[in-house]
Parts: sequence; C-alpha cells; structure tokens
Amino acid sequence: MHRNLSVLRLLFSSPAAGSLLSPHCYLPFLLRSLSSNPHPPPSAPRRRLPPSSVSPSLSPLLKEDAIATLSSLWISSFRNPSSTITSLSDHLTRPELWILSYQKVYADETGSYLPKSSISHTALDDLLALRNAVLDGRFRWGARLEFFIRSPRDKTDLSSLSKRKIRALLTNPQPCPFQDRIVQEVLLFVLEPVFEARFSQKSYAFRPGRTAHTVVRTIRRSFAGYLWYLKGDLSTILDGVKPGLVLSALIREVRDRKIVDLIKSALVTPVLTGNPAEDEAKKKKKKRKYQKKRVLAEDEPKPDPYWLQSFFGFAPAEADKYPNWGHCGVLSPLLANICLDELDKWMEGKIKEFYKPSKADVIWTGEEGDIEQGNTSWPEFVPTSGPDKTRKMDYIRFGGHILVGVRGPRADAAELRKQLIQFCDHRYQLKLDNESVPIEHITKGIMFLDHVLCRRVVYPTLRYTATGGKIISEKGVGTLLSVTASLKQCIKQFRKLEFLKGDRDPDPQPCFRMFHATQAHTNAQMNKFLSTMVEWYRYADNRKKVVNFCSYIIRGSLAKLYAAKYKLRSRAKVYKIGARNLQRPLKDKKGQSPEYNELMRMGLVDSIEGLQYTRMSLVPETDYTPFPSRWKPDHENFLLEFIKLEDRKTLDEQRKCIREEGLITPQEYVSMLVWNYKKNAVMLPPLGENDAKKAKEELLGLTHDSENRIGDDDVSGHMLQAAQM
Repeated sequence: MHRNLSVLRLLFSSPAAGSLLSPHCYLPFLLRSLSSNPHPPPSAPRRRLPPSSVSPSLSPLLKEDAIATLSSLWISSFRNPSSTITSLSDHLTRPELWILSYQKVYADETGSYLPKSSISHTALDDLLALRNAVLDGRFRWGARLEFFIRSPRDKTDLSSLSKRKIRALLTNPQPCPFQDRIVQEVLLFVLEPVFEARFSQKSYAFRPGRTAHTVVRTIRRSFAGYLWYLKGDLSTILDGVKPGLVLSALIREVRDRKIVDLIKSALVTPVLTGNPAEDEAKKKKKKRKYQKKRVLAEDEPKPDPYWLQSFFGFAPAEADKYPNWGHCGVLSPLLANICLDELDKWMEGKIKEFYKPSKADVIWTGEEGDIEQGNTSWPEFVPTSGPDKTRKMDYIRFGGHILVGVRGPRADAAELRKQLIQFCDHRYQLKLDNESVPIEHITKGIMFLDHVLCRRVVYPTLRYTATGGKIISEKGVGTLLSVTASLKQCIKQFRKLEFLKGDRDPDPQPCFRMFHATQAHTNAQMNKFLSTMVEWYRYADNRKKVVNFCSYIIRGSLAKLYAAKYKLRSRAKVYKIGARNLQRPLKDKKGQSPEYNELMRMGLVDSIEGLQYTRMSLVPETDYTPFPSRWKPDHENFLLEFIKLEDRKTLDEQRKCIREEGLITPQEYVSMLVWNYKKNAVMLPPLGENDAKKAKEELLGLTHDSENRIGDDDVSGHMLQAAQM
C-alpha cells in the first residue's frame, strides 16, 4: 500500500502525467488504492544528495553578495547587447541568487523582510536541495504532494491527510507553490538583464523604470504635429499564446538548453482552473454559518484595502491586463515583452522607411541621413498635410496596446494598417480587422491611458529679420498637442466604485463601507486616495480641474455618510459643524465629558486629518518639465556611463580635456597632498578654482633657485608615484 501511494504521488507530480491524465481520470484509481487504509502513510522519502555535496558549510553561502553578481550580469549584458547567450545556466548554480530569491518570496508571503543571517539551516538545506533538483532536471512545476521547500506559513502535515483532503488538493485550484515562485524569481534575475539590453526603446510596460507617466510624457514630446493616429489592441496575446511562439522568440537570444527546457516545462504543464458555474452552485448550496473574526498575527501586514481598492478601480484599460502564462508567474510579463519585441523592431524599421523630409518645411539641424534632423524644435507649427510636406510617423507600445502617429495623408495610414494586420496574422496568428485597428483624426480626440490627445490652435507672435535688417513682428497660427485627463472616464470609474450616480449632473453617494470606521480613519483613507489621484494626473493639462472634481465627489460622499451616521440630516449641517474639509469632530459630547482638544492632548482620541484639495487653488500645477528626446531610465544611463568609463580611450580623452582647460582632478589633488606630506611634512592650503598651477608650485617646493626646479614631465612622474603610494 505504501509503495502504491509513493508511485502515485511521483506519477502525479511529473509533467507527463499532467499532460496524459486529467484529475477526473486518476481520482477513482487513487481512491480505490487508498480505500484499504483510512490514514495514508508518510510521503515517499525525498531524494537528497549526500550531505558533503549539499551543504558542507553553510557560512560561506551567506558571505556571497547576490547584488554584486547581478550587477556584473547587467554590465556584461549591456556591454555586448547583440551577442548570443549560451552559458546562462551557470548562474543557476550560484547559491547567493537562490538566497536572494528566497528572501523576496518570503517577504511577499509573510510581509516582513528576512535577513540572510536569520535564515535557518533547515531552510538553507531545503533551498540547496531545490537548486540541485532544478539543475538535475528533477524539479516539477505545480507539485501538490512533493516539495523540496515549503512556505513558512504552510504547517500542513502531508502524512496525515485524509482521502477527501487529498482529493481536494489534487482537483481544486491552488495558489502557486512556494518553491515555484522561488524558481520563477531566479529565472527572472537571470533573464531580465539579458533582454533589457535588447528590448526596443518604444515599449514601456512591464519594464523597470518605465511607467504610464513615461508614456504620457513621451507622447507629449514626440507626437506633436501628427494628424492621423492608429490604435491597436493586441491584449489577447497577454491572455495566452502558443508555447512555440514564446520559445522561438526566446531561442533567438538565449541558446541555453537548461533555461529553455525550464521555461518550456512551465508553459506546457497544465494548470488546474476552477469551473465558475460549479463554484457559484457550491456557494448557493452552502449554508451561511457564523464566522469568527480572524485575528491577525503579529508579523502579518495590516490590511488597508479601501483606498487601494478605490485607486486600482481607476486603472486604465491599457494597464488592466497582466499576463500569467502557465506556471511562469512573475516571468510572464518578461516573456510577453520578448514575444512583442519583434513587433517593436518591425515598427522601428517602418518608421525609417516612412520618413521623407521636405526642404520646404524642415529646419535642418543635423547631418545628412539623421532621422532626428527635421524640425525637432517646433513640429507643431508646421502644416501636417499636403503633397510637398514632410512625411513622418512614430510608434509607442504599452503592454498589448499600441499607438501610431502618422504625419501625412490618410492613405499612408491605411497602408500601414494593412501591413500591420498582415504582420500580426503571420507572426502571432492573431486575426485583426480594420475595426480593431481604427484610424482616428486628431480633432476627434484619441484616448490612451485615460488621457485624451487633441489639438489646440494657438496664435504666436513671430519675429524675424527681413531684407535690409528690419525686424518684422506678425501673428502666426499653429497647433499644439494637448494631453488632458478624461473627465468622462473619471466619472465612469467613480460610478463603478459607487461614489456617485448620474452622468450629466453627477450626485455623490455615501460610501457606507466606511460606516463603522472613525472619522479620523475615514478622512485618512480618502486623503491617500486623493494624493494618489494628484500624482496620477500629474502631467495632464487639466490637472487642477480633474483633481478638484475628485475632491468634490469624495467630500460630498463623506458628508452624506456623516450625515447618516451622526443623524445630521443634510450635508450643509455636516459642513457647518465639521468645516469645509471635515476636520472638526462631528460626534456630540454629552454630559461633562472633556472637549475634543483636551481628549486629543491626553491621547484618548485620534487627531482628525482634514480633506485635501478642497479648493482648486490648492491643487498643484501641471508638471511641464521638459522630457529628453533620447530618454532612458536612470539605471540604464548609469550602466552605459559605467561601461563608457571602463574604456581606456574615454579616460584618456577626459584627462586630455582637463589638462587643456588647466583644471585638476580630485584624485590628482589628493595625490599631491600625500606626496607633499611625505616629502616636506607640510599640508597644502585649500585649492581654489583657478590656482591649480600655484598648487603644483607649492607641492614641488619651487623656489627662486634654479637648481631645485622641476620640469612638467617630472611633475607628472611625481604625481604618478604619489598616486601609487
């Protein structure tokens, strides 16, 4: 009987069994095998390597620096972004990466950070066993009964499970196992730097340093002057894609068999999903029983759900889709970008093909053949139509949504749409039509990330010098790209959250979910929500108007809630007692109880925080900070600058420039200080801005005696000798 159960568990944990047998097929056989013994025996012993090869000494594992290892991987990837990777699985043997992954997953699981010195020897032993299983090919995704390492919150004794619990464990959907998430994080650590160095600069979703705000700022800078816009929705790819397409895109850059096999196994291993109809039927049949209120543990994070739920209710449709393919978990967004990167590179080629400058309306600022040369300063003041005008286009992608701006006739936009549909059909087997990729005019207003792109006519004063040196001033006409927040979409989201009703004349509704909370807690929750709204609409032209509307809706909703809670009958009564920002306490003080200020001084009540942005003048202005044309995230700029400084030629050029300008570097000045102290036992005076020559003279002890004079060549030699000391 023990042998049958062990064989079954090993069989069900393998990917081959998951692909050949469904839970409904192997469940009767399992129950018949277990019918002779009501209590199943302990699970099969886990295969471990000898102790000498698993963990001879745990202390060296804690001394390795995972950040240094990952930094070297990022630097090497950005130094040679076009090279094919063949030995990436060597990083899977590094125990410091597995320890860092364990710390991250542990923090996600428990809500508290675990230092390396606090990791138990048992956890390290299990972590090394998981690493060896991955390297030996014994690891199986989605295992239900066989674990190499278990969650710190999982206290279940698998040896004492009943038949009913084993059946529920094998047939019902379960969260991603703890050990699966550790392997996913390690793969993400290894693969992300490789592909971040290769990804197109036109993609912004699921990438570090690139957010929706970056997209809005890029659109404001780069899409001015475009007349026609194409919007494409490819988000069905994020729901699921054939494993062959993912693996073919992965193999083009990574030729490591072990890494590819791990990801292939994660994609093809079936995942149990529940049936919504059956789940609803079970909920209806199940009788409601009294549920005892759960007490949170000391290390468990305290929930703060209301403002988080309210904020994520405002998430744009473009940012709502998050890929989750098979057992890939956090690795799925990276794989989605790997698949769609081919579309980005194809669109970059189309941008170069489409660009046809015209000397009639272009300000030439660059060299011949430079795509960025044409009228980079004021593209919005140049007419965007006509046969003799410049033809240009730009492209941006956020997740599965693309936006293409075309400057030229509509026929060019229609031809580009036709080619885009053919490319998606050929590469991704995605059937698109003209309705899924509409062509919209700028005057209609284009919605993207809950911001509306439209054209605003301006009449600037143009001053130029005519023949004879006469300065002429005249009124010109041009168009500016306006990026505004959609008030209609904002109303729609508030209605979804049950904050208001009605469209034309929205009326706030009381948020009864906060009925049992105190006034201080309720105001604090809503202030978090308002602060997030202010940051979300930071780059919208109508930031003041939209945030003031959000503040009005929330303030009215709270006023109605307090009127019902404290029986004040109307919002006007609430505002009269609690002030405009609802900061004063609304609860009546009966008898001889102390005043609110006295209670707050004694620490018996919470201080009530008034609502923010109750007036439009309190809302911050729109952020119009200039956005660089070739913008890159800070971490990429640091990496590229570090790689550039490692080049000997770059350092020689910088030193030559410093020498020509008559300046001195801090390193040389420190060397001069050390050398002077060793030679004369005298410290140099502070170095000024233009007295580098004087410092050299004082350093070398130049006097009026010609015998002790030292040439410039000897100066540099002494500096080098001092630096080496």
